[in-house]
Amino acid sequence: MSTASLSDHRRAKRNVWVLVAAQAILGAQMPMIFTVAGLAGQTLASNICWATLPISMAVLGSMLSATPLSSFMQRYGRRAGFVLGTLFGAAGAAVGALGLLYASFELFLLGSLLTGTYMSAQGFYRFAATDTASDAFKPKAISYVMAGGLISAIIGPQLVKVTTESMYVPFLGTYLGVIALNLVGMFLFTLLDIPRAPVAERNAPIAGRSRGELLRDPVIVVAIICATVSYALMNLVMTSTPLAVVGCGFETAHAADIVSAHVLAMYAPSFFTGHLIARFGVEKIVAAGLVILAGAGAVAMMGVELEHFFVALVLLGIGWNFGFIGGTTMLAKSHNAAERGRIQGINDAVVFGGVTIASLGSGQLMNCSGSDVQTGWQLVNLAMMPFLVLAGGALIWLALRAKEA
Repeated sequence: MSTASLSDHRRAKRNVWVLVAAQAILGAQMPMIFTVAGLAGQTLASNICWATLPISMAVLGSMLSATPLSSFMQRYGRRAGFVLGTLFGAAGAAVGALGLLYASFELFLLGSLLTGTYMSAQGFYRFAATDTASDAFKPKAISYVMAGGLISAIIGPQLVKVTTESMYVPFLGTYLGVIALNLVGMFLFTLLDIPRAPVAERNAPIAGRSRGELLRDPVIVVAIICATVSYALMNLVMTSTPLAVVGCGFETAHAADIVSAHVLAMYAPSFFTGHLIARFGVEKIVAAGLVILAGAGAVAMMGVELEHFFVALVLLGIGWNFGFIGGTTMLAKSHNAAERGRIQGINDAVVFGGVTIASLGSGQLMNCSGSDVQTGWQLVNLAMMPFLVLAGGALIWLALRAKEA
């Protein structure tokens, strides 16, 4: 390896570790919010069917901000985009805290919408890890950054246990904790060393393929489908999990533990997912993820004891990891630097659009489509199956197309 190549590799590794730390510390706010937002919504909403609407609004905010945030990063750099994301995260938590303080569901929803911009920024950590990485290092870089979620899976739910009842207004302490995480964590990005896009690239929006041309690339289309299905189905089930756990007679602390196990399972495989992709090929790993997601739904429908929740949510996390990291890797290898601002924004807009629909559907299926909690939980998990068939069919189509070529 030449001196220049060695220097580039060291810079790429440093950037990865900065992003791992950001995923670990700043990322802790997402399991915190996903654990308590539905429960808080249940206390604020006039209709229980809308209990999970705060989570849906966060995902909607992520979808709406994905494309403009991607363009902002293309123009001003990753560091500026990530700092902007943390400011929105702090603002969203502050508005959400006011919503809790004044028992205003509308204000609480606005806070969730603002939080979505942080969620979108966090989604770009995985792409930023590839900006300075070699082709050989890209799958591992993505996996390592996603592995930072292991620490967030521990920090977030533990903070929920400490803060949920720490103030006279339930959940208020949790949202104040989220504000603190954002204000402290943003300083991590001063260590990030990712150059902006070249001047010619920034001033020449037609460089590379157009959005239409990118979306006619079969690999890109299948990558987006698989990433969307993996993320949306994970969110579909996870959104309803705290409601199902508490509704079946268990405590909020049990729900926090199950979410913690789930988030650990989401990120723990990241230590070897990149190696598996390099060895077996990305398509096979995505396919394995879809099969594991189906297994999660099957276990969830077997019963509503704590062990069923734990096993189902662990499988859900592993399936998401393989499907989502695999889809991200497929996408990252299918475009160049000039095209990244376009296709990465489109990808995340589509992904989080799917997740928004899933989180909205989750609350409706859980609370308003069954006669009781158990029936609602069964319907949530049964709803996974047609989408798994869609993603599996897309993978098979891509494989057959490659053979014909």
